[in-house]
Amino acid sequence: MKIAKNVVPSIAYQVRTQDGVLVDEAPANQPLDYLHGHNNLVIGLENALEGKAVGDTFEVRVKPEEGYGEYNENMVQRVPKEVFMGVDELEVGMRFIADTDVGPLPVVITAVEGDEVVVDGNHMLAGQELLFSVEVVATREATLEEIAHGHVHQAGGCCGGHDSDEEHHGCGCGTHHHHHYDEAHEGCCDEHHHHHHNGECCDEHHHHHHSADEKCHKH
Repeated sequence: MKIAKNVVPSIAYQVRTQDGVLVDEAPANQPLDYLHGHNNLVIGLENALEGKAVGDTFEVRVKPEEGYGEYNENMVQRVPKEVFMGVDELEVGMRFIADTDVGPLPVVITAVEGDEVVVDGNHMLAGQELLFSVEVVATREATLEEIAHGHVHQAGGCCGGHDSDEEHHGCGCGTHHHHHYDEAHEGCCDEHHHHHHNGECCDEHHHHHHSADEKCHKH
């Protein structure tokens, strides 16, 4: 069976940055299962998997425009300390989920300056070219329910797998990921969107501009 829309491939992979740093992987004994053709992977990787079959191995370089987008300076904002509810000590590197008018947005603190905090809502891999090394381990037809929902269902319910970071749960690609770069974000294969306040979209990566009145919760 060749990989096409509504097929569920299981893939083993490693992802490295241009300088060779391993940022994410799924070994063959814990492969990534995803529903093909439903934007569950970054588009550059999904396009490369189209037409592949079990046993195929390949490498593909994914440029930012087909990965996590270019780095957007507008995603870096200054916000007052009081938006960080219930956190006594704010430090650079802390990650939070910002409650915005278009939903939750992961942010990282990049500076603490007096009564203001600088946060960055860019994906950790924005602006980077990535090298994927991939093996197709298995394929199957998706169920009607999976097609209707747009993602894989694992044993035990929707997206029964989990990340190695136990705090990170949800319906993404639904299998085990091993994060080396930054465990607070989703794995490299997950599609990640940012949004404008007005809800308008720009390409595959939508960018949200923080407002000063948004609230942040520890992730």
